[in-house]
Amino acid sequence: MGLRGSVLLGSRCLSIQTRPPLSTYNTGQPTHETRPHYLPTPGNLTPGISALEYYTRRLELMKDLPPKSIAILQGNQVKYSSGSVFYDFQQDNDLFYLTGWLEPDSMAVLEKKGLEGDDVILHMLVPPKNPRMELWEGEKLGLQGAYDFFNADLVEDINKAPQYIDLLISLNDYIYWDDRLGKRNASKFSNFFNLGGKESKSGTIQTIIEKSNKTKIALSPLVAKQRSIKSEAEIQVMQAAGQISGRAINKAIAKVGSPSPLYTEKTLAKYLEYEFVKGGCDKQAYIPVVASGKNALTIHYTRNDDLLYRDEMVFIDAGGKLGGYCADISRTWPNSPNGFSEPQKDIYQVVLDVNKKCIELCDETKEMSVHDIHEHSVKLLTQGLKNLPGFAAVTPTDVVTTLYPHYIGHHLGLDLHDIPSISRFQKLVQGNVITIEPGLYIPQDDKWPKHYQGIGVRVEDDIVVGKNSDDILNLSAGCIKEVEDIEALISKGEVTTPGAHEELIILDI
Repeated sequence: MGLRGSVLLGSRCLSIQTRPPLSTYNTGQPTHETRPHYLPTPGNLTPGISALEYYTRRLELMKDLPPKSIAILQGNQVKYSSGSVFYDFQQDNDLFYLTGWLEPDSMAVLEKKGLEGDDVILHMLVPPKNPRMELWEGEKLGLQGAYDFFNADLVEDINKAPQYIDLLISLNDYIYWDDRLGKRNASKFSNFFNLGGKESKSGTIQTIIEKSNKTKIALSPLVAKQRSIKSEAEIQVMQAAGQISGRAINKAIAKVGSPSPLYTEKTLAKYLEYEFVKGGCDKQAYIPVVASGKNALTIHYTRNDDLLYRDEMVFIDAGGKLGGYCADISRTWPNSPNGFSEPQKDIYQVVLDVNKKCIELCDETKEMSVHDIHEHSVKLLTQGLKNLPGFAAVTPTDVVTTLYPHYIGHHLGLDLHDIPSISRFQKLVQGNVITIEPGLYIPQDDKWPKHYQGIGVRVEDDIVVGKNSDDILNLSAGCIKEVEDIEALISKGEVTTPGAHEELIILDI
């Protein structure tokens, strides 16, 4: 922060004293022209990602497709919880990945006409601008916006989608698309693009595709393969999300020893969400797990409605979302100004050691799959437990079935559990981003030592697979996890990192 009425970041200065003159073209989705604090870099369509990168992604997808192919991407609709109360809109991530487009009720069609790899046409079918609707819902990009800002080659009113798709199918031989809803739910899909509520004379899009005599091929596996390897720009966005999220979690840990500690799981959950957004994220990436004591034994505990007891540990699984990309971090800490008890420290240290050793396996030269790393984590957790009093008889089966019932991790990106179609047995390569999240959950069962019962610990980091061991990048490295660091932060009662408590106004990735 700097001069009164201005926000400074490096050499960039934006006044917040008075709103600048209105843009000649207003949009619903942020653009550099309408929200320069959010997209400060000209040419970026979304935070950190340029229009050129979206264009390159489309070329990359289409390069191996035969000539006279079309790839059809279906956008999502606004969904309602009840009556007129709607959920936060989430775009179909494949469409978003290839275009950056964030408005509902839209389609993108990629058409490859000839043999040349760059002979790709982007068709966008979007809702037209409607002043009456915009009076209630705000500005929309409309057809002209799709052309001007998102570099569509051809644009059309989404209400004309069946006729338009019918024409494209007639001109091409191969159709790449995903029947996401299946025949059982065909009626829902039929109405998806008939915004006026009436059947088109040309029939529904699904009917047109199914009845065509053209070759039909699933599209999502091709996009998943491409999405599994992150670009440098994607990694930078994810690193920013991880840094912001980690700093927020550090503040939550420091709250334990501060003059204003938090007393409920609910307030801790909302505190984290606030700090994610204050730090620069768009929102939280998912409903967090905030579990005190034995509540951590439920792997996906999201009730978040209990008290934070001083003699228990707090376990959280939370992260912010930035430009569509998720952070996913788990941390466990003592809710006491005195730090860890000895049993808490014992279990925590076993999990932390496995977390760090598994991160070391995330380089391409080791030829490991996610499954290989998981198997290694089971072995390490079993060995670590055997070194604790009362666990001498523990077996790998005990670990897998009871004490560590989840997997070591998953791919991470636009989805929290990104690209699930990619096999766990596939060897990791440079640019994959995965989570490493070993855990131990000691049931309240006399089979296990009494003083360890009810303790649940998970330590999760977001890791970019390197070409070799020197290239491994921990996107959540700023979130503390060593026992001495956690206890020191609690003892201090505050985060003293410069700028940690300021609101991020200008998002410069």
